[in-house]
Amino acid sequence: MTRCPSPSRAWLKVRPALTCALALALAACASQAPPPVNTPTPTPAPPSAPGMTAADAIATPLPVARPPSDEVRAAFVKETAAKYGLDAAYIESMLARAQIRESTLTAMSRPAETKPWRDYRPIFITQQRIDGGRAFLAEHRDQLAKVEAQYGVPAEVIVAILGVETMWGGNTGKTPVLDALYTLAFNYPRTNAPDKIERENQREAFFRDELAQLMKLGKESGLDIATLNGSYAGAMGWGQFMPSSYRAYAVDGDGDGMRDLFTDPDDVFASVANYFVKKGGWLRGQPVMVRASFTPGPVALVDSNGDPIHSLATLEQAGYKPLEPIPAGLTAAPILLDGATDEYWLTFRNFRAIWSYNNSIRYATAVYQLSQLIAQPAESVAPVAAPPSDGQPGA
Repeated sequence: MTRCPSPSRAWLKVRPALTCALALALAACASQAPPPVNTPTPTPAPPSAPGMTAADAIATPLPVARPPSDEVRAAFVKETAAKYGLDAAYIESMLARAQIRESTLTAMSRPAETKPWRDYRPIFITQQRIDGGRAFLAEHRDQLAKVEAQYGVPAEVIVAILGVETMWGGNTGKTPVLDALYTLAFNYPRTNAPDKIERENQREAFFRDELAQLMKLGKESGLDIATLNGSYAGAMGWGQFMPSSYRAYAVDGDGDGMRDLFTDPDDVFASVANYFVKKGGWLRGQPVMVRASFTPGPVALVDSNGDPIHSLATLEQAGYKPLEPIPAGLTAAPILLDGATDEYWLTFRNFRAIWSYNNSIRYATAVYQLSQLIAQPAESVAPVAAPPSDGQPGA
């Protein structure tokens, strides 16, 4: 999933603004010291993949998509064979089965709509997802408890991620993964804008490597990669892992010798938790985020690139006060969400771990809040209002 410029300030503010460019981009830009400036934050559209959002959109007429030239194809085969130890004939056979998908290019080029938090939250936090999450948690309680004990990631957070991404495996995508990656590897949409050329080159290189890693995954796992379906960007399985994430973070959760993220809940649960720990740096038993009050103080926060590096004392000097107790010694980063009224929050390392799954502040907040509602008894929570008429992203 994408990113605009990486968030470069300790203060991260989510406001409706311009749309970032490219469907795999960062969720928020930043400013230093309060009051923060308005900055764009892309809205992710599931199915998505760890580390990707639907934010890097390109609003420009698309050229006619074509298969790679003989020269480009030969270079890909040579590089992939050398980098991943694959037989050239196997790579050629997979390329021969791949097709250009215009629908992938259209989706990747569609401008990403930016919504304020007050409109974004109801899209993801729906009564259907809360009720479905509770039922799913109850059904798989023992399996999830085992994973929580091993990795330290709460069961409800895993359930919330799967609910947001694919409705617990019910909507994993219908695009052939091989075709999606083949299309983007050799026809990534271009604006030809001077300030975007470098980024677009990087994105095409990313998808070209994901195509190569898909082929390596096929050899490692025995999966027939030409039959796998997923999102338009090549994310797959209940948790929407890209091939590189599948290879790096998928684990065999039930000891059957396979890493199956398509049909095996034990593998899915363990793999999502492993991603949080290994990629996101999840800390067992630590908080994710808490509400705060804010009154501008005498101290300006230094650049933290969104990382929770500020001591509670420094945050207090900058004007932030948590509205609930926080364990001593923790560090945090502040964010502002544009709800019905401005919402100030302090976020911790575990918030960053959720953020690493899909680089959007709104996404991470929605997942966490959904997880908290799923974990509560039904009778203790008021019903959630129906979502906006435009439905959920990616539906």
